[in-house]
Amino acid sequence: MTVLTIVHMGHPVLARPARPVADPTAPEIARLAADMVDTLAATTGVGLAAPQVGVDLRLVVLNAPAARGEAVPLTILINPWLEVLGRECESAYEGCLSLPGLTGVVPRAWRIRYGGVGLDGAAVVREAQGFHARLVQHECDHLDGRLYVSRMADLSTLAYSQQLLRLQAEAQPQDRPA
Repeated sequence: MTVLTIVHMGHPVLARPARPVADPTAPEIARLAADMVDTLAATTGVGLAAPQVGVDLRLVVLNAPAARGEAVPLTILINPWLEVLGRECESAYEGCLSLPGLTGVVPRAWRIRYGGVGLDGAAVVREAQGFHARLVQHECDHLDGRLYVSRMADLSTLAYSQQLLRLQAEAQPQDRPA
């Protein structure tokens, strides 16, 4: 098991488009994908793009347990693409392993079709909506050199995650004895 170092906002690899993977079945790509799966498992995240571990390649790993609201099975996508389906958008808080401790409201397409190539070289094509669609869009943005803050419509929603959780807890009514 190899846990890779996650680079943070300000690292140049996060600000430029990643290069396509020439041979998705190459052993070094399988190794990188396995290390990215290990790295993701060692975090609280649900997705990881190769640029986030300092690698300038178009490869993402997705894995969200049902406890996060909607399960997204372990998926490794090489040279992914996505297509927006419909005009419906949803704004919701997003976080990012490359911006630790921060969260902000980001508008995203509600429904998408996406795909790419798996480690075996076979095509992967799926449709997704809601959280699943948001996750794919977020990770593909990394491959294009974008961080979620560049998509925020209102920077006043950018907050420290812990502060936001505290404020939400304070706003909920407390059970009081009668």
